This record gives sequence, C-alpha cells and structure tokens, in this order.
Amino acid sequence: MFDRVVGRLRAAGCVFAEEEARLLIEAAPAAPRLDALVARRVAGEPLEHVLGWAGFRGLRLAVEPGVFVPRRRTEFLADQAIRLAAPGAVVLDLCCGSGAIGAALAAALTPALGAVELHAADIDPAAVRCARRNLPGGRVYAGDLYDPLPPSLRGRVTVLVANVPYVPTGAIGLLPADAREHEPPVALDGGADGLDVLRRVAAGAPAWLAPGGHLLIETSDRQAPAALDVFSRAGLIPGRADSDGTAVVIGTRPDR
Repeated sequence: MFDRVVGRLRAAGCVFAEEEARLLIEAAPAAPRLDALVARRVAGEPLEHVLGWAGFRGLRLAVEPGVFVPRRRTEFLADQAIRLAAPGAVVLDLCCGSGAIGAALAAALTPALGAVELHAADIDPAAVRCARRNLPGGRVYAGDLYDPLPPSLRGRVTVLVANVPYVPTGAIGLLPADAREHEPPVALDGGADGLDVLRRVAAGAPAWLAPGGHLLIETSDRQAPAALDVFSRAGLIPGRADSDGTAVVIGTRPDR
C-alpha cells in the first residue's frame, strides 16, 4: 500500500512523496477512504486541506478547504512575539487565518507567564471557523482588521502580531498552484507593492497597543526597508529580525 501511494504522489510531482504517503495512510489506513484522499492530493489540493490539519510549532491545527495554510517560515514570527511577551500579556492575532500564531503563543506563554488574554480576528468566515476551533481559550472576531474588536481592548494590547498578505498583486501568478487555486486571494494579495494591508495595520496599531507594546508583521527581506519606514511614520519605534529571507518588522509604541 505504502509504495503504491508513494508512486501516485511522486508521479503527480509531490517532492516529499514518502512523508506525505505516511500522513495520508495515518489519516485513512484503508481504502476507499485512502484512495479518495490520495486523489485529492494528486489533483493539486494542499496536503493540509486533505488531512484537515496543519503542523505549526509542534501543534496540529484544524484547517479546512479554502483556508490559508500556515507556513513553517511563519514560526519565526511566532518566535519573535514569544520573545517579547511579558507576564500578563494581552495578545492580538490580527489576520489570524486558522489562528496558528495565536495558538502557538498561547501554548508557549501560558506555562511560563500564566494566563494570557488572547484575541484574534480575520475577515474570512472559513478562517474564523477554524480559529475558533484552534483557540478555545481565546476570543475570535469576524471582520476587517480592527473593525470587529471590542472598544475595551483599545490601549491594552501588549503583543499585536499580524501575518498580513504581502505578495504583490503582479506576483500572485508566480505562486505554486496549490496556493493560487486553493487558498483565498484575500490572504495572499498585498496590493501593488505587497504592503497595502501592512500600512493599514501599522496606522491603526498605536490606538490599540499599550505603552511599550509591540506590533510584529512578517514580510520579505526586500520589502522590509519600506515596511520599517511605514512603522516609523505611524509613530512606532521600528526594528527588525531576519531568518532565511523572511523578515519580521517590529514596531514598539513609545512608553509616553
């Protein structure tokens, strides 16, 4: 069975055919269920959608068809947010998708810092459904950026993390087919230069951050200098961290 599944996956161009075969067989050890899952993967559906979960920082997080799949490179963004969190953290996962970053922060911070107040928001209804499954201890809101947040959260957020879309519109066609065809454009398209949503998040952040609070956004190494300028113009003290071509731009609200 294993060799047959590997052969089908490899013929379809799956680079990690052996690893994918093991996961698919684990999910459905018997035909015809296994055959159905393999057929979906061979047709180009993301493995995570086929399995119903995505791995992120040691967690298995629910994802459903049509929802943005959290990338392993975004674990670096979560790592930076964890590093900056302090006891009593009030965390906001904006553009949360499946809630991967919020879930990773809650898992890492709760043992070390005690209870973490976790909020998350996304504009995509399918993403919100997944986030509510993945963040049972958090509050998940449906709407555009800051619009659905409760006014009581203003000025209290100590860690605001946002994995905004940052692919320039003209480069969407260069993405792998599984992303282009199976993930929502709103989670990928960042506008002409890829920074449209980042600008909106940065502009609104000072009103929601506590004094000394941090905004963290993932972007590309090439976009990072422009993003730093956006943060500075928004009144945030800018900084950055880098890992393998991915940059995390960090903005800190001044203490006073």
